[in-house]
Amino acid sequence: MTNLAAALVSPRGRVFPVVTIVAVLIVAWYLLAIVLNWPQVTAMAANSGTESATTQLIGATWTMERPVLPAPHQVIAEFWKTTVDTAPTSKRSLLYHAWITASATMLGFAFGALLGMVLAAGIVHVRTLDRSLMPWIIASQTVPILAIAPMVIVILGSIGMVGLLPKAIISMYLCFFPVTIGMVKGLRSPDLLQLDLMRTYSADTWSVFWKLRLPASIPFLFASMKVAIAISLVGTIVGELPTGASGGLGARLLSGSYYGQTVQIWSALLMAAILGSVLVYVMGGIERLTLKRMGTRA
Repeated sequence: MTNLAAALVSPRGRVFPVVTIVAVLIVAWYLLAIVLNWPQVTAMAANSGTESATTQLIGATWTMERPVLPAPHQVIAEFWKTTVDTAPTSKRSLLYHAWITASATMLGFAFGALLGMVLAAGIVHVRTLDRSLMPWIIASQTVPILAIAPMVIVILGSIGMVGLLPKAIISMYLCFFPVTIGMVKGLRSPDLLQLDLMRTYSADTWSVFWKLRLPASIPFLFASMKVAIAISLVGTIVGELPTGASGGLGARLLSGSYYGQTVQIWSALLMAAILGSVLVYVMGGIERLTLKRMGTRA
């Protein structure tokens, strides 16, 4: 046990590099908070007619009510207050908003993953789709989602589709692309010797797909799905911005922007980062279980 702990905290372990980078980022964050909040602090001190020492001014940059850049301890305090000290069912709770965003993210991810797998199967097996559809799929991702999201929300709202589904569609638009590309790469990963072996067994196209191409594509699929689920979260948050919804991390960011609550904005960003990490970690766990059942090491 002692040897394991020493290995983790050693420079060649896993914990030491991560802790070092986090410590450097926190120090840089505090320094940037001083630089960005300094003009406001000095202006307030000049307006009040009081002379303050430099250390007092530095401390004031870290305790402002509406700072340009909040200090890390301010973000942590706001995050704790809106997660632990607030009931999860309250609209002031970040857990409440995170659940709304997560539900739309998972629905959009399910739609996008299914669409991506269907498109990949068609592209691999139909030469016309490979030559005509694949360029359009790639070109679709060159359009900024910020330009598409308001149009989708307005069009779907005009036909009575509001709430969860419009956000899921925007999320699907972003996340189907990596699944399609990864699945195409995976379905084409079997080499010619393996395909020739299947032909010697007189295997038809469906047999080759289910017994060779699909199992070979699983590692590629999960790698792309971990990217897709993170992008799906971004798409959901972007989709919440033009809806004017009262729930969701995007709505939380928007309300903080309206009222100049930068601490609220940063705490919502922290929750979004944690939510994205949890979703990717869960997908990685499903990948390890699947590959273990298949007899493959992750």
